[in-house]
Amino acid sequence: MNKITENLRKDLIKNSDQKTKETGERFFREDVTLYGIKSSVVSQISKAHYKEIGDKSKSSVFSLCESLLMSGIMEESFVACNWSYNVRKQYEPSDFMIFESWVNKYVNNWATCDTLCNHTVGTFIEMYPKYLAGLKKWSHSQNRWVKRASAVSLIVPAKRGLFLDDVFEIADIMHSDKDDMVQKGYGWMLKVASQAHQKEVFDYILRKKATMPRTSLRYAIEKMPDDLKKRAMEK
Repeated sequence: MNKITENLRKDLIKNSDQKTKETGERFFREDVTLYGIKSSVVSQISKAHYKEIGDKSKSSVFSLCESLLMSGIMEESFVACNWSYNVRKQYEPSDFMIFESWVNKYVNNWATCDTLCNHTVGTFIEMYPKYLAGLKKWSHSQNRWVKRASAVSLIVPAKRGLFLDDVFEIADIMHSDKDDMVQKGYGWMLKVASQAHQKEVFDYILRKKATMPRTSLRYAIEKMPDDLKKRAMEK
């Protein structure tokens, strides 16, 4: 075992407790593996141990990230997400294949999905927008987490007003999906897009609301003014 990951794991275990573990498990319907550590503490531990990495080249850091993701332990996946984001200035187009592999192999819950995709994948897409085509392929996946990843990877860019046409295209692909994890993912994407493009998103929702799942609709209009919410919810 690499000394960096060995010391990290010792620190994570030292800061774990059963009560936090049991509380955390209640947030998930699927089986998850947790140490039981508050997210703020995980973040502190992540930062402390990142400083101890001597070789901060992307290849070295990505290798550590993969080792952590492979463990299947949620707190380790959060550290991997943080560390992969730390080397964002080194991202290259070929990294999309790495991120795609991680999403397919290691993401098995909404928390890891959102943590990895909001920042690492989202930042990559801003740097290399041609890979939006790859996200759209994800949205056709039979894997619920890969499908959700295609939407939540656009959360931060969409909040800044970017890629609105692509947001709508991904929402169209997911429109009739019956998986509530997917519905919440694309509803969230529409919600943040509305912060920069309220009229366009509202018009989109009006066109789609007759067949849009209730869960997606409620997520999408959550931040809209009350009068628009009322119009959106009217049959």
